[in-house]
Amino acid sequence: MIEVEIKSKLNDFNVVKERLKELNIIKVGEEVQEDTYLERNDIKFAKNDKALRIRKIIKENNETIVITYKGPKINKISKTREEIESTVVDGENILKIFEKLGFYRGGFVKKIREIYKFKEYIISLDNVEGLNPYIEIEVDLEDDTNYQDSIDKIYAIFNELNIRNEFERTSYLELLQLKNKKK
Repeated sequence: MIEVEIKSKLNDFNVVKERLKELNIIKVGEEVQEDTYLERNDIKFAKNDKALRIRKIIKENNETIVITYKGPKINKISKTREEIESTVVDGENILKIFEKLGFYRGGFVKKIREIYKFKEYIISLDNVEGLNPYIEIEVDLEDDTNYQDSIDKIYAIFNELNIRNEFERTSYLELLQLKNKKK
């Protein structure tokens, strides 16, 4: 599967929420996501523009654990990349397995995500601990044959939301790491 994703920094969630309401785009959910990123010295995911993540999703007092591999970005204007995901039963045990295989915790990101759906696109308003508000718009494709068309459609949605700048290809983890380096 190919994930096509573009995000932008926001000044205020409320302005975007009002515009979503004007466009009749309805909120479909809210969840807390706790992401533990794994790294290994011989693989160097971050340096090779890849990621291995264990995500705990807390929604309405239910927990789901999803392990995700993200391949390198395949273009220069979005976060389009291969993504492979699988739900696991026990996040702590899967983390222990990876640690036994030489992986270590490379970073942690926690956010509250409000989720909106517009056609096949997911619009997420992300309140990430330690960062400004962000909006992400994404779509999943079976393959990469039409990802440029999806990128164009995502930018058209941003335009409808009156968002025309502050686009960001850097992951939340990298943004947090950069912020911490500046301290």
